[in-house]
Amino acid sequence: MSTREETRPERPEGVPDAAAGTGAVSEADGGPPRTLAERIAARTGSGAIQVLLVLVGLFWLLPTLGLFVSSLRSPQDNASSGWWTVLAAPSRLTLENYAGLLDNEGFVASFFNTILISVPSTVLIVVIAALAAYAFAWMEFPGRDWLFLGVVGLLVVPLQVALIPIAQVYGPLGIYGSIPGVVLFHVGFGLPFAIFLLRNFFAAIPRDLLEAARMDGGKELTIFRRVILPLGGPAIASLAIFQFLWVWNDLLVALVFADSANQPMTVALQSEMRQFGANIDVISSGAFLSMVVPLLVFFAFQRYFVQGVMAGAVK
Repeated sequence: MSTREETRPERPEGVPDAAAGTGAVSEADGGPPRTLAERIAARTGSGAIQVLLVLVGLFWLLPTLGLFVSSLRSPQDNASSGWWTVLAAPSRLTLENYAGLLDNEGFVASFFNTILISVPSTVLIVVIAALAAYAFAWMEFPGRDWLFLGVVGLLVVPLQVALIPIAQVYGPLGIYGSIPGVVLFHVGFGLPFAIFLLRNFFAAIPRDLLEAARMDGGKELTIFRRVILPLGGPAIASLAIFQFLWVWNDLLVALVFADSANQPMTVALQSEMRQFGANIDVISSGAFLSMVVPLLVFFAFQRYFVQGVMAGAVK
């Protein structure tokens, strides 16, 4: 009997041996990679898979390309032919649609209103959810499990059923039609999912790390700042990206709670469609302009987004 066979731990009775009879070889023996991330990386390393992924990516970007090309064409060209005909006459592209859009003070104001709504909604949710998730995961207090079950139960409440009751509450408070009212609604309905997501991620952090920090005299806030936040960074970044994109693209909540002076770009674009119907040149340029900031945010933080997704996949 070899030394490796002698040192192999005895398998408990009733537990199947995953490697027996399948020819599986561990990574330490020079076999194929075993983790999910390594298996995905190995499969995507072949040339055929990479070509297929490139084709899927180009097909996925086709609507965005059509929207961008339409935003650079004149109203007459958009009305008479499809955007793909620009391949035959690329010299007819123009920036007049964007110039006219930026000259519109109402649309420029809606752009800044979108920032004033999206940034506070994202920051408040991330901060509050991270603190609450740490408390639910690693702090002992009466009724902790019942409170967390209550938070999970709020996930099933659709925001549509709360629009009218909350609007009636906002009226006496004087925040109906204002940006703080829209931010407060997004924070209230975004927190349950954010707490649920981060709590599950924080709970997977090894207990030994937190106990070692407590033995060194670390307080809860210090542990949260120096242990939880660095380890939970990918999950927090993923949540921030999702929340920012969700609030930036929201139409329903802003349509109900924001008045004409505080409306974001989604409501402004919807108003343009309602007034002029088929003005595809204005709609396409405005829609593409509204996509620029979310695209910049996604590409700037995509590294953290991928880390957060892969960290949850290989646990």
